[in-house]
Amino acid sequence: MRQFKKNPFVLHFFSWYIAHLLRKDFAGYHFNKLEINADEAVLLLANHFSWWDGFLMFQLNRLLFKKQFHVLITHQDYSRHWYLKYLGAFAAENNKKDVIETLIYAGKLLDDPNNLVLLFPQGRSYTSHVTGINFEKGIMQVINSSKKKFQIVFSVSLSDYYGKRKPTMNTYLRSWEAEEYMSLQLLKSEYNKHYDYAVKDQNKTEV
Repeated sequence: MRQFKKNPFVLHFFSWYIAHLLRKDFAGYHFNKLEINADEAVLLLANHFSWWDGFLMFQLNRLLFKKQFHVLITHQDYSRHWYLKYLGAFAAENNKKDVIETLIYAGKLLDDPNNLVLLFPQGRSYTSHVTGINFEKGIMQVINSSKKKFQIVFSVSLSDYYGKRKPTMNTYLRSWEAEEYMSLQLLKSEYNKHYDYAVKDQNKTEV
C-alpha cells in the first residue's frame, strides 16, 4: 500500500494553493452546513466526475469538517500525481492482497475521531451527466473493517456556468444515520436519493 507522508510545510503550501486555484478558476464554491460530531470520524462519500473532486473535498474539510484528511485513490493517480501523498492520499498496489489490506486500513482510520476518509464509490471518474451513482463492493470492506462508530456524509458536487465565464460549483451534503444492518444496496439507494435531490435542486437555481 502507498500512503501519504506527513510534511507540515508541504501540506500548508498545497492548502493555500488549492484555495487559490478554486478562487481563480471558479466564480464561486458553495456548500450547505452540517452538524459535525467531534467525537466521531467522518466517512465522506462523493461523486467523481472531474479532476477537481478531491481538491474540492480537501477544501471542504478545511472549511467545515476540520479533520485529518485521507482519501483513497487509484494506483495510477497516485503514481501520476506525486503531490497527492502530501494531501492525505493513499492507494493500493495492483494486486488483490494489497487491495484488501488497503481497504482494511481505510476502515481502521475511521476508528479515530480525528480522521475524515473520502471515498469515491464509483471507483473512477464518470461524466457528470449520469443519472445514478454506482457503488463498488470495496466500500463495504472499509465499513466492516471499522468499529462502525463514525458519521456518514453524502456529498454531491455539481457545476454550472449560470451565464458567467467561470463555472460555479455547488456541493450538496447530507448526514445519513446508518441502520444497524447496512448493505451495499441500501447505502447505494440512500446515496442516490440524495443525488437525485441535488440534481433537482441544482436545476431550480436561477441564472
